[in-house]
Amino acid sequence: QVQLVESGGGLVQAGGSLRLSCAASGSIFRFNAMGWYRQAPGKQRELVATITSGGSTNYADSVKGRFTISRDNVNNTVYLQMYSLKPEDTAVYYCNADVSRPPFYAYNREYWGQGTQVTVSS
Repeated sequence: QVQLVESGGGLVQAGGSLRLSCAASGSIFRFNAMGWYRQAPGKQRELVATITSGGSTNYADSVKGRFTISRDNVNNTVYLQMYSLKPEDTAVYYCNADVSRPPFYAYNREYWGQGTQVTVSS
């Protein structure tokens, strides 16, 4: 079974930094694209950043230049390094993974972590 566990959230002042981690478990599974989403109070969940198994990245315009997504394919861990945090970055951040199960080409599912709270004070 696949499990995603986020960590690293917390309270930080505007301009500060945090690094989020997402540990993906499931030895028989292949983790393809992974990413971070966030949901602020009263708002829709939105994409923050994604990274493919090959390392290609994509960022929301609101975080470009401030956030960096990376991954450790050996340990199936994805990170989100956040710099210059703003109050509008306050949200619950969720880890997401697109998962396959070799050698079964028909298997392809998305999994979500439980989320980690990031709060940025002004």
